[in-house]
Amino acid sequence: MEKLYIGLGSNLGDRQALLLEAVKHIDDRVGRVSALSSFYETEAWGFVSDNRFLNAALCAETELDVLSALDITQAIEREMGRVSKSAGGVYSDRPIDIDLLLYGSMTVNVPRLTLPHPLMHRRLFVLQPLAEIAPQLLHPVLRKTMSELLAELGGSPHTSL
Repeated sequence: MEKLYIGLGSNLGDRQALLLEAVKHIDDRVGRVSALSSFYETEAWGFVSDNRFLNAALCAETELDVLSALDITQAIEREMGRVSKSAGGVYSDRPIDIDLLLYGSMTVNVPRLTLPHPLMHRRLFVLQPLAEIAPQLLHPVLRKTMSELLAELGGSPHTSL
């Protein structure tokens, strides 16, 4: 079993219901969800939108290899109404966003996936929920805990909805 940390986001529709639906799909198809953060309401990051995001992080204990987990989470996104993934730094509103953040202490750099997620340490909406459920989790490249990375961004893991 490997611990797979996943970031979730939604800024269209019933955001809370969509996040909970994604958690159920992940639990059913990827691996047992052993931790789920609070939900955090945030502004859009990387684009302008009138719709605020609801974000969360979870830990799933999985026997899947990382690319199989990616395939399944992308299928879940499509089934839940996501029409396209962000590409080339172009972001848009979406009913669900499922991002693989960390897979154990593994690093991955293939065209389809980079792990640890290359921007996670710069995103408060990722680090706040992740530090809530795994404050001592070590970033395998930066060699800092999620709490340390969150502190560097000036955030606190205690400002959820």
